[in-house]
Amino acid sequence: SESLVVCDVAEDLVEKLRKFRFRKETNNAAIIMKIDKDKQLVVLDEEHEGISPDELKDELPERQPRYPSFSLTTEKTFIVYSYKYQHDDGRVSYPLCFIFSSPVGCKPEQQMMYAGSKNKLVQTAELTKVFEIRNTEDLTEEWLREKLGFFH
Repeated sequence: SESLVVCDVAEDLVEKLRKFRFRKETNNAAIIMKIDKDKQLVVLDEEHEGISPDELKDELPERQPRYPSFSLTTEKTFIVYSYKYQHDDGRVSYPLCFIFSSPVGCKPEQQMMYAGSKNKLVQTAELTKVFEIRNTEDLTEEWLREKLGFFH
């Protein structure tokens, strides 16, 4: 049986995530990460400022391969998302969410690598709101609010 590969988190990414936790900006922002399979490291893929959940969805890899022989498009992705939420009473909160995008159709070894590394990354970033998404189309403002328990 295949053993669970747990990838380390790149040092510069650990520092970036720490700063991200305590950022002063009041807009939505995202850090998108992926696994460098050769180095077995979780590394930074992209950073976004002022990005809505719907815009974030468009940044994620396609869930269906465009060409059957090309399976890279079903990449899994780790996202740390700082979301600005305005409550009914006027208060504003900035929940920090960890979103694990794991499209259907990923290779088993990739699934194992990401599954093993997800928990390590969540611990490293000290995140408590952890959501998994199978279909990137589901990543909407409504979905996020529901996951965060902001719907009545």
